[in-house]
Formats: sequence, C-alpha cells, structure tokens
Amino acid sequence: MKCEYKMENELSANKIVYKDLSYKVVGICFWTHSELGGYLHEKYYQRGVAALLKKEKIAFEKEISFEMVLSGEGIGKSVLDFVIDRKIALELKATPSLHRNDFRQLRNYLRTANLKLGILVNFHGPKLKFHRILNSGYQPN
Repeated sequence: MKCEYKMENELSANKIVYKDLSYKVVGICFWTHSELGGYLHEKYYQRGVAALLKKEKIAFEKEISFEMVLSGEGIGKSVLDFVIDRKIALELKATPSLHRNDFRQLRNYLRTANLKLGILVNFHGPKLKFHRILNSGYQPN
C-alpha cells in the first residue's frame, strides 16, 4: 500500500515529523477512500481506517474525549477521532470543504493532548485531501 502525496506545512522533506508513521497513516486513508469512495458518512471512514490500522498493526486509540474547562469548571467534551501510536492526532471529515474551524479544532486537540503532529483528512469527493499540522507549542515529555 504505497502512496505518494504532497507534504504541507513542513519546511523540508528532511524535517518531516514522524515520516514513516505518517506516510503509513495517510496511505491507509487513501486506501480507505479508494475502496469506499468519497460520498459516505464520516463514521464509515472511521471504521475503515480503524480496520486497516488494526490490520497493519499500528497502535491507535479511537474517539479520545477531552474535557473542556472554563474557570475550573467542566463545560463539555470534545472528541478526537484517533491518536496514532501516542504521537499523531488524526481527525477525519466527510464534508464538501474544510473550514477554518476544522483546522482550529485540530490545533486545539494538539495543544490539549500535547501531540506534535496532526493530520486532518477530508474524504468527501472524488479525491482525498489531507493537511499536516504541527503543534508549535509541543513540549516533549
């Protein structure tokens, strides 16, 4: 399952964050899209990606819930689709277009979970689209 794709939001090919793992994850997304097509509900892409992650023996957690807190009080929860190998946040969408809020949402997940890399994938349409987003505030443990 080899796929080549355009790298975004990174300075050079020599500085790609989690290069091998992220290539595999994006390849799984491309494979899922090619098998299922581009006009399903998001939940089917989530299930497909999860099945292929398992098949490829890539560690992941699904539907990670984050508590939203304001002035020390919980005001709700937000849910990230996947955390891959405790390194990459993977957020899936199936909408006609991505909006600024989709990017903001993933950046918030990256900050909250202290993850270095996020991948935002949109399955809608004839071509899969993805964006790599780096967490500039990442603090190694």
